[in-house]
Amino acid sequence: MTSELWGLLGSFTTPIQIDTTASSMLWLVPLVASIAIVYKATKVYTIRWKAFLRESAVLFGSIMVFIIAAALIIQAVAWLVTEQLPRLLGGPSF
Repeated sequence: MTSELWGLLGSFTTPIQIDTTASSMLWLVPLVASIAIVYKATKVYTIRWKAFLRESAVLFGSIMVFIIAAALIIQAVAWLVTEQLPRLLGGPSF
């Protein structure tokens, strides 16, 4: 029992390696879904399933759109800084 407990506690000290490939970014979907459901569940006084599911879906969609827009903006800024800016300044690109 003690070795299992120490093994469980030790697993929290080493982070899990998650790549940045497109398939590994799918882990974002259940995370955002759970955030939207829990947030809406804590904000409503009574849960009516139809309205609750609709509001959770709208929140899920808005979070996903924001994350995708932020990722595209960050990608565009990184492309400008690493590819376009050095050409304008006459230096080598990274």
